[in-house]
Amino acid sequence: MHRTVNKLSAALVAAYDKASAPNHDKTISVNPLVAEIATWYEKFRTAMDYREDEVILRSTIERILKRRLLLSRKGSVIATPLIRELVWARYFPDSTICESQVTKVSDLIDLYLDLEELINKKHRINRGIVNEWILHLLSSEIEHILKPNDPKDIMSNFIFGIFKDRVIISDDTEQTRDLQTFIAVRRAYANDDLAFLRYHLFKQYFGNITEHNEEKVAERFPEALKEIEGQFQYPARDRVYTYIKNQTIPFLILDDVLRKYRGRAFSVVSDEDTLSAEALSACNARYSAIAGKVKRAIVRSVIFIFFTKAVFAIFVEGTFERLIYGRILWPSIALNTLTPPLLMIVVGSVIKRPGRDNSMKILRKINTILYDDPPVLDPPLVIKKRPGRIGPMLWSVFIMLWFATFVLSFGAIIFILTKLHFNPLSQAIFVFFLAIVSFIAYRINRTAHMYIIKERKENLKSLFSDFFFMPFIQVGRRLTLAISQINIILFIFDFIIETPFKGIFAFFEQWFLFLRTQREKLD
Repeated sequence: MHRTVNKLSAALVAAYDKASAPNHDKTISVNPLVAEIATWYEKFRTAMDYREDEVILRSTIERILKRRLLLSRKGSVIATPLIRELVWARYFPDSTICESQVTKVSDLIDLYLDLEELINKKHRINRGIVNEWILHLLSSEIEHILKPNDPKDIMSNFIFGIFKDRVIISDDTEQTRDLQTFIAVRRAYANDDLAFLRYHLFKQYFGNITEHNEEKVAERFPEALKEIEGQFQYPARDRVYTYIKNQTIPFLILDDVLRKYRGRAFSVVSDEDTLSAEALSACNARYSAIAGKVKRAIVRSVIFIFFTKAVFAIFVEGTFERLIYGRILWPSIALNTLTPPLLMIVVGSVIKRPGRDNSMKILRKINTILYDDPPVLDPPLVIKKRPGRIGPMLWSVFIMLWFATFVLSFGAIIFILTKLHFNPLSQAIFVFFLAIVSFIAYRINRTAHMYIIKERKENLKSLFSDFFFMPFIQVGRRLTLAISQINIILFIFDFIIETPFKGIFAFFEQWFLFLRTQREKLD
């Protein structure tokens, strides 16, 4: 049955159907054997740095930039080896990155390094903060150069267009409302990290950065930094994010269908029967992919936890026990080290696949998105910048109850560990990593249920979960972020092991090229 899509959806489909002009420039090609080894190394390295799949490429670009900027601050020296490393690790298929893109990356590196120098000359801002911002902006824009016209950006803009008028902040401006909706869409749908969010807001603030406006950008950088960071701390940001997050599932499935039929997507969305079949098929594919995604998340989490835990167990706990007891208590260290990974494996084993009823709910929402004008998915969100104030007496009661959850939750664990004859340091390390595991398990469980459309209903089970486990999850979140920043193993890999390792890759690639040249002379 043929149906007419609404104007907003017609523009979306047209953007997906738009074919990119073929590029006949010379491309970057790497040795397949070197690429195979580099790919395995990269998988192991990224497993130790717990991040969402959607931001791994950007974070890898940032990591390579940090390392190579220690050796040179010239784009012409950095760009080519940076991109070769990305192709080695198969972030991009062989011979898909053009030399014209390498030139753009080279020029961009020089531009942002010049901007960093200008900012440091004009303002007294902490140089570490400026450097972090420059690396975030640069790595994000390099990804956009290497992945132009990403459908993720097309769909994000489409979602923003639908919801920007359905979020109402009654005591603030429309500009703030739009910014908060935009941030929520990028976080909820695109899974942007802080770097990507900074990049997108920075581009909105200044537009494209060029050599003609970099003086102006440097001059106004402090006010941009203050405005953007202020948006990240907006009091109502979590309410807006949660509202948008609950709406993203049908857009993910619609994106799968449009990507599959890119170039002829309009014919699919115009036929409701074909669209229904493809959407249900996409749902099943996503459900099947959940198992693989959860498995990868668990493996990465186990590696992240195990190696970090091993450092604590051997260098901290072991040293303490040798000093206090004269020997290392290996049973407690083994239990302390193996328990968190085993808990992660248990979490993965209880995950269930969504059913057909869920797929039909998604299909109905996709039909609303495409054919209704305007598409109405949920009632509008009407909020205030700051929630209503709670009376001081009631607030004191809530704080006491919240404190009680910490005492009961952490106290119960410490009591059990004491009965198992764990020393105080071993107990502290166990609780430390149990909090991290709780947060990561929560993230994995959320990933496993990311395609399930359901309404959150308050019941005794959810009340018990919030009361006893939320403290662990919140503490674990803060600890995970802190460890990601100071993980000594990551520092060793990035600046002591990776530099000579990648140098060996480059040497063997050139050696294989030399051997091939010599063989060709014999033909």
